[in-house]
Amino acid sequence: MESNMKPSLISGMRVADMTTVVFGPYCTQILADLGADVIKVEPEGGDISRNIGKSAKTPLMGALHMRMNRGKRSVVWDLKTESGRRAMNKLVESSDIFIHNIRPDAIERAGLGYDAVKKLRPDIIYVHCAGFDTRGPHSGLPAYDDIIQAASGVASLLPRVDGNPAPRFFPMTMADKVSGLHAVYAVLAAVIHRLRTGEGQYVEVPMMEAVASFTTVDHLYEKTFVPAIGPSGYARQLDPTRQPMRTKDSYIVVAPYQDGRWIKFFELVGRPDVLQEPGLTTLMLRRENAHRLYEHMARVLPDRTTDEWLAVFAEIDIPASKINTIDDLLIDPQLKASGLFVERDHPTEGKYIEVRPPVRFSAVESQQLAHPAQTGQHSADVARELGVDLKD
Repeated sequence: MESNMKPSLISGMRVADMTTVVFGPYCTQILADLGADVIKVEPEGGDISRNIGKSAKTPLMGALHMRMNRGKRSVVWDLKTESGRRAMNKLVESSDIFIHNIRPDAIERAGLGYDAVKKLRPDIIYVHCAGFDTRGPHSGLPAYDDIIQAASGVASLLPRVDGNPAPRFFPMTMADKVSGLHAVYAVLAAVIHRLRTGEGQYVEVPMMEAVASFTTVDHLYEKTFVPAIGPSGYARQLDPTRQPMRTKDSYIVVAPYQDGRWIKFFELVGRPDVLQEPGLTTLMLRRENAHRLYEHMARVLPDRTTDEWLAVFAEIDIPASKINTIDDLLIDPQLKASGLFVERDHPTEGKYIEVRPPVRFSAVESQQLAHPAQTGQHSADVARELGVDLKD
C-alpha cells in the first residue's frame, strides 16, 4: 500500500559523519531532523559525548547522546584494518556529504583528507568543523568551548555588565552550538550549489571565526567605523540596570522598549512625575538615560507579585515574562502547546524526553526519527547495504 507520508526536506541525502562532542553532532542532528540519512562513524568506545551525563541503563547511552543523536545510525569500523577501510571508502562513495572535526594532520593520516575523499566521490561536499581557520596561526590547535568563549571575546562580556572584573563563561556549550548552526547553513548552501552546478566542494567551518562573527553582530558596535566613533559593546545589552528585577515573590523581566510603553507604565503606577525629571522629558533623552527608567521601575516592582504584574502588563500591552528554570520548560504551557517535548520509550533505555525540532515546514510532515543508537548498533547492517564483508 502506498504511503501518503510526504518525503522529508532532504531525504535521499546521505551524510558520513565523523564528528564528535557537540559542534559537529549538533549540526548532523539537525540534518537528520531534516531527513538526511546520517551514518555516525564512531571510534571503538564511542563518541566521548556518550559519557556526558549519566546513562539510565546502558553504558555509553548518556544524557547528551540521547539529546543529540536521534535518527542517526551508528557504525564502529576499525579503520586500521583492510575491511574497516573498505567499508569507510564505500560509505564515502555513497555519501553526499562527508563531515568531520578531526585535525588536518590526523585526517590526512587516516587517508580521508579532501583530495583522497574527492577521488572516491568527485562531487562530495566535504565539511571540516575546525577550531580555527586553517589560514591562521592557530590552525590545528585543540579548540574546546571554553577556549573559544575566551578567544572570541565572549568571556569578557559579563564583567562589562556587573562590574565583577573576573572573565566568565556563559554557562552552556554556546560556542559549540553556535558553530553547529553555522555548519548547518554551510552544508545546505553547498548542497544548493551542487544542485545548480553539479560541483562538490571543500567547506571549512571554524569555531573561532563563527563565534567571533556571532559576537560582533551587535558588540562591534561603534568600532564598526574607521576611525571608530565610539567604543565596542552594544550599550543596551551591557546596561547593568536592564536585568531581571525582583518582585514581591520572585523575579520578572519587563521589556517596555517603545517610549509609549514607558509612559503607560509610569502612569499605571502613579508616577508620571518621573518623566518630568531632567534628562527624561523627551523621547531622545529617555533613550540616552534608559538606565534611570529601569532604576525607577526596579523600585516599584516589589510592590506586587510576579503573577500580578504579568496580568497588568498583559492588559496594557507591555512585554514581560517570569523567569523559567530549565525544569520549568518541561511544563511551560507555550512549549506544551507547540509539542517541543515528547516522551518516548527507548527499546533499551526506557522512557526519555525527546526535544523536537523547533522549526515547522508546511510542505512536509514532521516525522518521528529512530531512537538514539547504541555504539556500533548498525555496523553490520550498513556494511551489508554497502556490499562490504567486514571480515579481513
